[in-house]
Amino acid sequence: DLATIRDIVETAHTAAKEPHDVTYTEVDAGGVEALWCVPADSNSRTVLLHIHMGGSVVASMHSDRKAAAHIAKAAGTRSLVINYRRSPEHKFPAQIEDVEKAYDWLLGRGYAPENIASVGHSIGGNLAVSLALRLRDRGAALPGAILSISPWCDMTLSCRSIDTNADVDMVLSPGVLKFFRSCWLDGTGVVSHDPRVNLLKADLRGLPPIAVFYGTDELLADEAAMLALRAEAAGNDHYLRPIQGAQHSFIMGAGRVPEVDDAITEMGKWLRRKLRPKGAP
Repeated sequence: DLATIRDIVETAHTAAKEPHDVTYTEVDAGGVEALWCVPADSNSRTVLLHIHMGGSVVASMHSDRKAAAHIAKAAGTRSLVINYRRSPEHKFPAQIEDVEKAYDWLLGRGYAPENIASVGHSIGGNLAVSLALRLRDRGAALPGAILSISPWCDMTLSCRSIDTNADVDMVLSPGVLKFFRSCWLDGTGVVSHDPRVNLLKADLRGLPPIAVFYGTDELLADEAAMLALRAEAAGNDHYLRPIQGAQHSFIMGAGRVPEVDDAITEMGKWLRRKLRPKGAP
């Protein structure tokens, strides 16, 4: 049953090593449950808005806590990990609405938009980009950067790597993706090729700098690469980084897998270059 599956997925955080010198505080971020991850000596003027994995159905701010803290340490900043509402209890667009509420809350706390990066992996990597699209469409200030890791972009499940990597991705399966999609979209009237949920169908013009990291062994490898190529075609500052042999949401191995730590160090350097604080909150 779903409750048991959720309990099992919550243990995913044990794959990551506890980072040193990080404090955690639970907060209400504009009506959204969230968790501050604050590394010692981190820059208080910049912040990562971190969106967890789980297909909108499983995982939480707690299961992502360690991975988020490792990325925050690499970037020299703090991270706000949000606990967005999950489906099927709360279907689309509840998740992106919660992300947007948390972003507006950060603005209300005094953070400049250019000092905020939206960060996420798996469905969170989709939502990190979708946040910027929603803000652009309502004429609001955009975040300074987007870091999208192992993003689930294509709800049609038609990319080639879903088949070719089926034997090497130990995290995802086509059946799991179909289950997540059903929980998220069934009954909403939103179809799998709708640009509000399918980034490969969305207009990506006018976005902030975007970095896409993905594992070459994951089912979603092709769509992650296609997202970056579409961002390039739309005229955006973009960076695409495949991690050889990495699994889906490989950041969950932070602190234990050298290749993961190297990738997170690279993410941190990219974020430091893109987030240039001009004022203190």
